[in-house]
Amino acid sequence: MTGTDRGYTSIEICAGAGGQAIGLHTAGFRHLALIEIDKYAAATLRENIEVHPKWDWERANCDVLCQDVTEFDPTRDLVKSAGLYQRGEVDLLAGGVPCPPFSHAGKQLGEDDERDLFPCILELAELIRPRAVMIENVRGLMDPKFDEYRSRIKASLEEMETDDDGLPGYKVVAWKVYEAEKFGVPQLRPRSILVAFRKDVLKDLKYEAPAPSAETVTVYKALKDTMRERIAPFLKGAKAVEAQDVFDKWADDAKRGVAPTLVGGSKKHGGADLGPSRAKKAWEKLGVSGLGVANAPVDGKPTGTEDRDLFRAGGPMITVRQAAIIQGFPTYWEFTGGKTAQYRQVGNAFPPPVAQAIGESIMEVLKADRNRAAGH
Repeated sequence: MTGTDRGYTSIEICAGAGGQAIGLHTAGFRHLALIEIDKYAAATLRENIEVHPKWDWERANCDVLCQDVTEFDPTRDLVKSAGLYQRGEVDLLAGGVPCPPFSHAGKQLGEDDERDLFPCILELAELIRPRAVMIENVRGLMDPKFDEYRSRIKASLEEMETDDDGLPGYKVVAWKVYEAEKFGVPQLRPRSILVAFRKDVLKDLKYEAPAPSAETVTVYKALKDTMRERIAPFLKGAKAVEAQDVFDKWADDAKRGVAPTLVGGSKKHGGADLGPSRAKKAWEKLGVSGLGVANAPVDGKPTGTEDRDLFRAGGPMITVRQAAIIQGFPTYWEFTGGKTAQYRQVGNAFPPPVAQAIGESIMEVLKADRNRAAGH
């Protein structure tokens, strides 16, 4: 890819199971590298890229690296994309750096938390010098207690010195909270997003943050088809009346609104559930039991665990696939590993529709810069 014919490329760290990668891909970015330390999530990325026609470019050119991102060196670690990578020529460096240091659900240790990877992505920005940088995190990062830390992160980008190749530092054009439900995701999932452009790219161009783009999608609208599929095998026979009652009650409750924020949970704890007690109560109001994750029917056949998963007093549990729909994943995206590993990948993800909207807003500036350079 050279000159004006080349695509728009990205490198993503902390890629997880691909929520952000899917959104950015839909926005027009082509991934040179997806870096993820969790072996199940990395396998999910590899296996989906391997089979989906829309990802044929990545199949040929994208390195999915299962490694510690703090040790990532593009000139050493890239294989498939080694011939495409050039410092200063990557269009976007993106990453959803770990949330626990800033999450309201944790201790909010911030930069004192060993999981804080903001220093890492800032070092990579200096090393790679992409045209744009996008960093995703939880809303808690915007709390007043982190004002000074955010100021230092911004200063690290904006005061980055011009390097020997003449590539300057960055201008942070936006750092705001986006509500996933306003982008068609059936879930409360506020996320803070930083967007910055290299100063020679931005110049006099104006960045416009994406506006809310979709009507609210209720849990009922999102899950009605998959819930019907789960109920269908029991609509004839001994459980027919009970099965219809289960669906009808769930449907009435699920029409009330969007889901609470899904959480992936910690590897230090046991199996998957839908979050702390506050979240479980919110799920209960939507007709869903948050005490665990249901086993998924295979080829429409009963799993044998329906009394626990579907007919329990607190309402049906959701499956991993249904959780992925709540998160905004496309139905074609499959997850690897056991049920708990799969659910954690889904729960930790960045909703693809939100990533797409922000990716498209970044793309507008990159296209305008390229057109300007071409004299259009």
